Amino acid sequence: MAKINVISPYFINLQGTTLLSATLEIKIYTGTANTSWQGSPQYTLTSTVVNKNINFEISELIKDYIPAAFNGTYPSPTSSSDDDYTAVYVDYKLSEVLTTGPLSPDYVFGIRAFYGYGYFEEGVNPQLLQGYLQSNTTILKSDDDALRIPVDNENTTSVAFFNDNEQIYTWTPSTGSKIIDQIEYVSSSSAGVDNYRERVEGSGGTFENNICLQQFLKSETIYPVDEVIVNAVEGVTVIKVNNISECKFKPYKLTFINKFGVYQDLWMFKKNSISIAATEERFKRNILTNGSYNTYIHQNAILTKNAKQSLTLNSGYYPESNNELFKQLILSEKVWIEYDNKTLPVLITSNSLGFKTSLNDRLIDYTIQVEFAYQTINNVR
Repeated sequence: MAKINVISPYFINLQGTTLLSATLEIKIYTGTANTSWQGSPQYTLTSTVVNKNINFEISELIKDYIPAAFNGTYPSPTSSSDDDYTAVYVDYKLSEVLTTGPLSPDYVFGIRAFYGYGYFEEGVNPQLLQGYLQSNTTILKSDDDALRIPVDNENTTSVAFFNDNEQIYTWTPSTGSKIIDQIEYVSSSSAGVDNYRERVEGSGGTFENNICLQQFLKSETIYPVDEVIVNAVEGVTVIKVNNISECKFKPYKLTFINKFGVYQDLWMFKKNSISIAATEERFKRNILTNGSYNTYIHQNAILTKNAKQSLTLNSGYYPESNNELFKQLILSEKVWIEYDNKTLPVLITSNSLGFKTSLNDRLIDYTIQVEFAYQTINNVR
């Protein structure tokens, strides 16, 4: 069945020499796909014919109903909140009026709509119907973090994890029909945690960050995976996994919504720095009282003041094949960072990026600037 990627336009086109007008009713929902028309539509669109054609563009309307708010926990049937999903179901009812009179309505049920997009070269109504929902087949990750592979449950047969040519875990899709079942974040961690600290705290323990433990974590890979094989409708995809042990700098994990409309992780391994930029509104106050004033009172005073903090992150060395990964990061509308054990929203302020190649640059690394997507002083009212 057709799939809608809501960041790119999606057209429903009608044409005919006897066509006069048409009405399109759109129903957007989560849960299980409908098999009959249910309830009231969120939108009703009506158009008359122009040059024997009628075009309805519905992506922007659907996009408003996909919250796509990542809270640090990857969506699953058992752990999803009301605002972290990146896909919805869409039904529509199409009623045409011809010169001979109205036709019986056509119904389409259970179209899946993802928070994704296609490139211009991919043409109108891009589908992106593959099972493996990432573009890169080489993944770099911190060696103490779990690996998550986003797949389309409907188009994937299995995901197998290997280490040193030994198969350590195999996932097969469930048969769930809810929209939350359609995207699966297959993890190399059967415990459902991202790193050693989360494993300890999740089991009720206390994480003690001492020198001995740090040395242990540097020498041991908690979730050792070096290869993943995805069997899906597009064939077999072999993914190489490089577990990076970074001793000098703290790696930061960015999570962003990629072109397929799913959460994807990207680690920034090298030098990072934080900065702050303040803004303020000033006014000149009257400090005169009974013909005199105190010299310790501000004549030029601040009405409001706040600030935004920014991070400069360096990726470390990535293979040239991951240029597409950084392209999708720059294009993403929604990005988060794991910072001080919190998942925080950021905006990418590096709006231009010169792609590097091994021929021209030998070693490929990128510097990305992000801005925390909120004011430093809490002013949420």
